[in-house]
Amino acid sequence: MSPISKREYLNITKVRYHKASLTKKTRILDEFTATYSCHRKHAIRLLNTPLVIISKPYKRRGKPPTYRNLIIKKVLEKIWLGVNLPCSKRLKAAIPLWIDSYQQNFETLSDTILNLLLKISASTIDRILRPLRVKYTRRGRSTTKPGTLLRKQIPIKTDQWNEFRPGFLEADTVAHCGTSVSGSFVNTLDLVDIATGWTEQRATWGKAEHEVVQQIHDIELSLPFSILGFDSDNGSEFLNHHLLRYFRHRKFPIQFTRSRPYHKNDNAHIEQKNWTHVRQFLGYERFDNPKIVPLLNALYKSEWRFYHNFFCPSTKLISKQRLGSKTIKRYDTPKTPFQRILESSYIDPSVKKNLSELFQTLDPFKLHQSIRLKIKAIFSIL
Repeated sequence: MSPISKREYLNITKVRYHKASLTKKTRILDEFTATYSCHRKHAIRLLNTPLVIISKPYKRRGKPPTYRNLIIKKVLEKIWLGVNLPCSKRLKAAIPLWIDSYQQNFETLSDTILNLLLKISASTIDRILRPLRVKYTRRGRSTTKPGTLLRKQIPIKTDQWNEFRPGFLEADTVAHCGTSVSGSFVNTLDLVDIATGWTEQRATWGKAEHEVVQQIHDIELSLPFSILGFDSDNGSEFLNHHLLRYFRHRKFPIQFTRSRPYHKNDNAHIEQKNWTHVRQFLGYERFDNPKIVPLLNALYKSEWRFYHNFFCPSTKLISKQRLGSKTIKRYDTPKTPFQRILESSYIDPSVKKNLSELFQTLDPFKLHQSIRLKIKAIFSIL
């Protein structure tokens, strides 16, 4: 018999016992001791107590909840949306970078709230934000058409994940073609540095070889380090004589490699950035107006690069071990590309100083708002 059943049976028997005669009380005691499994004297004491139902309030086990606070939830939601819906581990790393800007733009937080936000764990963030999570399942089209002309001259490289020197880039193009690849439309040239995660984007009209080379040159001038290697897929916008001459006909030639045909995972770094840095903001709409190209490039060269490189943490693979049929991967603590550049011994101190001074002038919430307004202006001319 469960404790609840015992309590109900005791209350019912009490009513009968108090109203019964002496003879009936004896029979009720015999029945109660057999059913309740207790000594007769203990049964008499239980049945003679007054019929009072006392319901004790439920007491939660353990220490009282620390993060059940609407202010903490509101701050986490604002920063989570500002960093563009990252996972909890990346959001935890972003909180110290965004918290000062939050106080400047929204409200001043108490020292207690600040300490809780800086000490919060990734699992607690997951628990608080679980009702707000949204799954994205939209997928687009692939517009990579293999270029066969220079395959034998450009070697294949598949072990890019363990690069530790800044300057080794992965490249890809993102087609803003909507549901059809016919005609002309805007493409985004997307580049990421494997060691630091530093990203740069540029818009091009179509995939003309000379225009892609021109935008790569513009990106090279804006990078805080020199290009040492360039790895791309087998698209014809990359495998051509224009780009091959650009990388090799210079005083210090750049290592130019490619992935295996039809193996997207060879360029996993840039494939991931295609989603987080382009698709999550611009979606899968068709940009078939040439006027969009200068507007996108104006955005890519200013707020876009500052927002992603200074305020959006990411993880980096540091080890990979194969055990039977399983591959065990280890990742480092989430950091922004700017933080990885500061930690790198290969970057000139003057570059680090300039980037640090620039970082002090940036406000992530204002950058995010400006990006949204410019994207809205771009969509208004579709």
